[in-house]
Amino acid sequence: MNRPNSGPPVASGVLLVDKAPDMTSHNVVAIARRALGTKKIGHCGTLDPMATGLLMLVIERATKIQDLLMSEEKEYEGTLTLGKTTSTQDRQGEVLEEKEVAAFTPAEIDAAFASFTGAFEQLPPMVSAIKKDGVPLYKLARKGQEVERALRPVTVMKYEVRRIELPEVDFVVNCSKGFYVRTYAHDIGAKLGCGAHLSALRRTRSGRFTLERAVTVDQLKNAPREDLWRSLVSLAEISLMRGA
Repeated sequence: MNRPNSGPPVASGVLLVDKAPDMTSHNVVAIARRALGTKKIGHCGTLDPMATGLLMLVIERATKIQDLLMSEEKEYEGTLTLGKTTSTQDRQGEVLEEKEVAAFTPAEIDAAFASFTGAFEQLPPMVSAIKKDGVPLYKLARKGQEVERALRPVTVMKYEVRRIELPEVDFVVNCSKGFYVRTYAHDIGAKLGCGAHLSALRRTRSGRFTLERAVTVDQLKNAPREDLWRSLVSLAEISLMRGA
């Protein structure tokens, strides 16, 4: 669809996008930049290509509150698959080890999840955006390098095990900023003694923002620019949501 070359100034606010699978957060930002006709745009919290769900784009003056919005707790729906560990801790990595999956009871599965609640520390995966001497770890991982990483404090506020059909387990987790759900799946598998990897992930909430008002990537590509402007959560509304 051809877009107008001119029009009113681009609004400021947050555009909620339901990210499609097999695309990076950077891809979504690039699409939004063209769709809205602005260069001043960023996102709050990277989603891996495999993951879907809520990606918050900060537009124009909203970029000033990017760090504030990123600091809020998140909610994810995920599936872990027991019995296989992978190089990336998710289904897109190379299988490193396979083990037999015991006939775990719901109580045993729940106990493994319960051991990772409250405040604890995670070892960030090599396939992450954390930098070592200025180089993102994922770039080192692509070269087959593994470097020492510092443990990072994280918090799980609550979790729910929703489905157990071994080797798969569906769950919901509410967690702090900087939490790696694939590491969570990996660690739960290690706790159970058979290993695991994350096989599906969807972010459903960040702070008070949910998918209810999110636009799809197809809408982002094809909707009239004016409609996308109207989809923004304004700075005034954000201030009210946060009780400011």
